[in-house]
Amino acid sequence: MLKGRWIWLFFMVCCCKCIVGQGLDANLLNSINPQNPASRYWQQTSNSVYWAGYTLPAGTLIYGLVSGDQNVKHASYDLLISIGTNVLITDVLKRSFNRTRPMDAHPGMIFSTPSSDMSLPSGHTSLAFATATTLSLQCKKWYVTVPAYAWAGSVAYSRMYLGKHYPSDVVGGALVGIGSGYASHWLNRKLFKRYYRNRMYEQ
Repeated sequence: MLKGRWIWLFFMVCCCKCIVGQGLDANLLNSINPQNPASRYWQQTSNSVYWAGYTLPAGTLIYGLVSGDQNVKHASYDLLISIGTNVLITDVLKRSFNRTRPMDAHPGMIFSTPSSDMSLPSGHTSLAFATATTLSLQCKKWYVTVPAYAWAGSVAYSRMYLGKHYPSDVVGGALVGIGSGYASHWLNRKLFKRYYRNRMYEQ
């Protein structure tokens, strides 16, 4: 049910984009993207999704295996399933929509470095929100949730500042990431329901 809702929301966004055309999207992006998007802060923020999105679950898994901590190990499974699901869905959608990058569609208006893949949805944004959502579902503490989503939102903004994605690409990426996080959280508990049932009884 929940999975169907986020997919429906994503396609509603895409439909709205098609209705208004790329003009509004491009104008919004133009107001964010400078002629020389050279800020190292936003470049590093954009790149942070790689070490946070990939090293966090790998490091968590290694620690869980070495220490024998079952809670940490299952937390890493949650992250790995979330990221794997997110990468697969994002890739399928990029190929399906086949949307041209904004700097290629609007030369002289949007400024960025060349990119080899398609624009919709934003992969950086979807990975950031998948990671943030999974961490938030695992910890359920405001001091984890707020920084996690603040970081994911910063990654999303950085993709527009750098001219890599339209605002609708970023919104679509955020919805895919959040949906992947919830779907993986549900799947992880189905796959390891005996572990989570025993853990509930122990508490």
